[in-house]
Amino acid sequence: MARLAFCGLGQMGAPMARRLLEAGHDLTVWNRTAGKAAALGAAGASIATSPAEAARGAEAVLTMLADPDALHQVVLGDHGVHDALESGATLIEMSTVGPAAIHALADEGVPLIDAPVLGSVPQAEDGALMVFVGGSDQAYERWAPVLEAIGRPMHVGPLGSGAAMKLVVNSTLGALMTGLGEALALADALGLSQASVLDVLADSALGVTARSKRERIESGSYPPNFKLGLAAKDLRLVEETAKRHGAEIRVAEAARRWFEDAARGGLGDLDYSAVTAHIRGRDAEG
Repeated sequence: MARLAFCGLGQMGAPMARRLLEAGHDLTVWNRTAGKAAALGAAGASIATSPAEAARGAEAVLTMLADPDALHQVVLGDHGVHDALESGATLIEMSTVGPAAIHALADEGVPLIDAPVLGSVPQAEDGALMVFVGGSDQAYERWAPVLEAIGRPMHVGPLGSGAAMKLVVNSTLGALMTGLGEALALADALGLSQASVLDVLADSALGVTARSKRERIESGSYPPNFKLGLAAKDLRLVEETAKRHGAEIRVAEAARRWFEDAARGGLGDLDYSAVTAHIRGRDAEG
């Protein structure tokens, strides 16, 4: 078992940290809002008052944070992780921040691998996330057994490749969800019944998306597994990264506009599937 620290106990981070604790690892946790660490403390984790305190003595520090700015602050800011990483320790960066943020940390001398995850809260609770790992073969072999408590790690290439793979995947999620929303909006305009349309779409190329979000769409209630505001952030990262590398991604850009419009309309804390309600001009609640 390893001595680990986990920084960032949000909707995804908390169940991921719990999986590590239940796997028998010696775990210290930190969160900007300290109260979110209490449940893990009651389950046996140590609670730190700063990222540096969490990192002290850890063999690896895992971070699950909202965006590149939060990552920079937690790792390189005052009382940050980098101040306290001991020789031989590794930062395992699991947020969706894009490859540029990963390489920026490496340029600052932070020893790390990138390991963002695919899945939402149910998969995090079940330890069934896909984990895209970027780093050397040796680093992957060292840390894959730890990551197996969280899900199924896949070595996808050198440093930054995990972050890149996550953007590729999320570019498709935005396109699929807004495609579903536009299909439903067209059906509304043509006077088709929602139930019939969802029945047909369930067996179409949009089938997985339509089936997984049908209950939310029919009820108008969108409790978040993955918040719409975070999806908008991810699609901005997709677009920025694509432009940096000269890739033209018109569909992802259109999806980003829909998500940002929905977030500005007050849906940012709802499930990302609430973008379908925004596209259709319908009410959505949590």
